[in-house]
Amino acid sequence: MLDFVYFPVSAVLWCWHRLLAYPLGAADGLAWLLAVVALVVTVRALLIVPAVRQARSQATLRSLQPQMDGLRRKHRDDPRAQAEQIRLLHREHGVSLFAGFVPLIAQALVFLGLFHVLRSFDRTGAYAVGPFTSTDTPLSPEVNSATANYLFGVPEVRAFLDARLFGAPLSATLSGAGETFAAVALLAIPLVVIAALATHFTARLTPSGQDGTAAIMRNLALWVFPAGALIGGAILPVVVLAYFATNAVWTCAQQYLIHRSLSARAAAAATLATATARAAAPRPGVKPQRRKR
Repeated sequence: MLDFVYFPVSAVLWCWHRLLAYPLGAADGLAWLLAVVALVVTVRALLIVPAVRQARSQATLRSLQPQMDGLRRKHRDDPRAQAEQIRLLHREHGVSLFAGFVPLIAQALVFLGLFHVLRSFDRTGAYAVGPFTSTDTPLSPEVNSATANYLFGVPEVRAFLDARLFGAPLSATLSGAGETFAAVALLAIPLVVIAALATHFTARLTPSGQDGTAAIMRNLALWVFPAGALIGGAILPVVVLAYFATNAVWTCAQQYLIHRSLSARAAAAATLATATARAAAPRPGVKPQRRKR
């Protein structure tokens, strides 16, 4: 159903794995883990421009809040006129409410594609928990290792199945690790903690002073989402946790850099406005000159 997502995602992952397999080896767990990290970096780098536009649009929207409140009071009895005036105000200042959905939708599709491709390497159900099974009819280990996975051929599927990092299979989960629990925990717990901390600090970088839905979402991002990352760490494969940790760290760093850039621009604009106002003001003791008509 989502082959238009699965094939491009598997293509990018395949390219990075082939590149990393030269120095590390095709069945090296680090090569696969770094391929996932590189895929995240590739996708997020392509989304930098939309992310910056979204941040600028949100900053402009916050600066327009007093004017929008005034329009709501002025047209409180006419919702249609209120909506039209706010829409015109947004268009005048280049605010797009839909621009912020582009990075979110793209990241959601990439995650779904990557999750599906990664879990399709192991269709035996050996490490699957709850809804995270790769198929309703698990394959035998022999058939699974002889089945291609999108752009990954049979040799690459076998390389993934044989890959280990600190003794942990990449498709293993904490809750289904069994005898390899200690090795899986050595990988999964640090990745989960990194993802949770990065998610929390990303929320802290979000401008405060919001109300309504924005304030609720900020509180959720501060505490509930990191807690969700900790809980999800028990049932998600190690290789998927690498995606979450990398994506969360990128988001945190990007939020910090964009916030610093926008703050610097706002400070520069305020300084320029103050300097312009001072230059236009008459000097003490000098009579202001009136323009002749």
